[in-house]
Amino acid sequence: MGELLNVEEIFGEKVFTITKMRERLPKKVFQEVTKVMEQGGELSMATADIVAKAMKDWAVENGATHYTHWFQPLTGITAEKHDSFVTHPDKDGRMLMEFSGKELIKGEPDASSFPSGGLRATFEARGYTAWDITSPAFLKEDATGVILCIPTAFCSYTGEALDTKTPLMRSMEALNEQALRIVRLFGNTTATKVSPSVGAEQEYFIVDREKYLQRPDLIFAGRTLFGAPAPKGQEMDDHYFGTIRERIGSYMKDLNIELWKLGVTAKTQHNEAAPAQHELAPIYETANIAVDHNQLVMETMKKVASRHGLHCLLHEKPFAGVNGSGKHNNWSICTDNGVNLLEPGETPNENIQFLLVLACIMKAVDTHADLLRQSASDVGNDHRLGANEAPPAIISIFLGDQLEDVVKQLVETGAAANLKEGGKLQTGVSTLPDFEKDATDRNRTSPFAFTGNKFEFRMVGSSDSIGSANTTLNAIVAEAFCEAADILEKADDFDMAVHDLIKEYMTKHQRIIFNGDGYSDAWVAEAERRGLPNMQSMVDAVCTLTTPKAIKLFEKFHIFTKTELESREEVLYETYAKTLNIEALTMIDMATKSIIPAVVRYTKSLADTVIAVHEAGADSEVQYEILAEVSAELKAAKTALAKLKEEVSVATSMENGKDKAYYYKDHVKVAMEALRASVDALETMVDKKEWPMPTYADLLFEV
Repeated sequence: MGELLNVEEIFGEKVFTITKMRERLPKKVFQEVTKVMEQGGELSMATADIVAKAMKDWAVENGATHYTHWFQPLTGITAEKHDSFVTHPDKDGRMLMEFSGKELIKGEPDASSFPSGGLRATFEARGYTAWDITSPAFLKEDATGVILCIPTAFCSYTGEALDTKTPLMRSMEALNEQALRIVRLFGNTTATKVSPSVGAEQEYFIVDREKYLQRPDLIFAGRTLFGAPAPKGQEMDDHYFGTIRERIGSYMKDLNIELWKLGVTAKTQHNEAAPAQHELAPIYETANIAVDHNQLVMETMKKVASRHGLHCLLHEKPFAGVNGSGKHNNWSICTDNGVNLLEPGETPNENIQFLLVLACIMKAVDTHADLLRQSASDVGNDHRLGANEAPPAIISIFLGDQLEDVVKQLVETGAAANLKEGGKLQTGVSTLPDFEKDATDRNRTSPFAFTGNKFEFRMVGSSDSIGSANTTLNAIVAEAFCEAADILEKADDFDMAVHDLIKEYMTKHQRIIFNGDGYSDAWVAEAERRGLPNMQSMVDAVCTLTTPKAIKLFEKFHIFTKTELESREEVLYETYAKTLNIEALTMIDMATKSIIPAVVRYTKSLADTVIAVHEAGADSEVQYEILAEVSAELKAAKTALAKLKEEVSVATSMENGKDKAYYYKDHVKVAMEALRASVDALETMVDKKEWPMPTYADLLFEV
């Protein structure tokens, strides 16, 4: 056994925590900093200088030589530019290590080199990063050295948001303002802040790194563009929650240690449903810190995997035919005096504040189902949503039997006098305990499910930032709270008004509730009858960002301007087209340089065998039939390859972003699927020794 691990000692050791600030800052400075963190405002430059020096001293003591403004542009990943603490030598030639308040608060990266949807041209390069005082600075340590990372927002010279953090924080302020109005109506005068709380479960695949490096599709696209199913998949259900293999367990152990040092509350680890698939789940945190930490989780997963000779795949569908990976975004709303607005209590039918909050969320999700669907859209998620392991592309709410019955009573009679109970779980074994069951089952087919005291938004893709989903959730619920508060604050009889409003909202928006099988064809038909949107592709969802309804919502709460929304729309169309272009070019390259040549060599070997057997006077019919079958499929692959090249040529010549994205979706993607079908068929025919890359069996079962 190695040295015993003390998690309490290492937790947060690489983070400039509140405790470290309290120890290192003068009392008045610490009080000013915490006041800004809790209530907003700006630090004086004198205070910023003191904080910067304390932060630098702590970082240098821990081996840091550089700092960076760590931000999240619209690439889906993080960005950083490292500057050393080194300044001009003094008159004696001694090197000084300095870090000013100005350097802490503001950075100036090149804004034109990141996706901006036309907001920034090459000749309009200036952008700014601004310190997010609410998210703690931390140290990253790797071959580069130790770097002090300062979480920041990123915007253009003219003030438009170019990242995921800025709109998220705007949405948190909007939700806070409107939620406070709601809790005040119910007599809560001590709460000063209401914050969204988020916990993001992260699914991922782990494969052997040497095998990964033999797959250009995994390298360039993050998923297998070719690959016939292995003889065994996940049909035996023996991987889910199964015993964790030694090599994976060693990886998970090191991953947890690295995350704990970074202050990430890694809580749960287990094997997921597909072979080579796993999950890590943290404890809940304030939304913007949860977004930052989820980015750190993904970065750390990849970094630690390489140390173990492994590679972490975060694509939503790296392997066809088995489960894809998602990111279950658990979302709730909590006051700073300890009240969870989504806690139903023992008698939710009598908890009027909870019922109003629930009614507002029903209204928000129904009104903006299209925006919520868009918030979980990315290119990889198109391969996952709607398959039998992920939520369908149709937004609906699962409430469970108890709450659905409460809603039904309120809609039908205006009162919910009865409450369904869970009852006793009786195992029938004398030595096992009988205990009270939950009042409702779980529904893994629902995209937006109530799970006790939170909503679990299960649509988000495994590689995607959770920033977009939480920005949208916060915004749509803030709007519903605002509209409810506008009515209730003017009411002469509050009790009657809130009763009527709950019934009105639940009656009008009950169509969004669905507790059944979200995978069934019957639900697709029923959702259409109810008028719920069903957007199968990311491309279909992009335009929802710039509808009059969306613009009104986001501008009302100062989360996005119309210009910012239009820029994001352009970025998304461009991202879709570029991603499929990379995938198509990778397929062309693999087919042309590796797969077809390998099959040609195999057909020559077969032809030589046919001739040899025939000349020996034996029956060569079987050998000839195999040769004919392989040759026919080879011809089909060659034809499909030519078609794909043609479609890519047409797509790349197009200039309009939306038209190009749709052409890739409707034409290039179809051609890609046709080429894959022929190549996957060839894989099942060709001698494994001749096949030019590791197969699904090699990748999924040999870790």
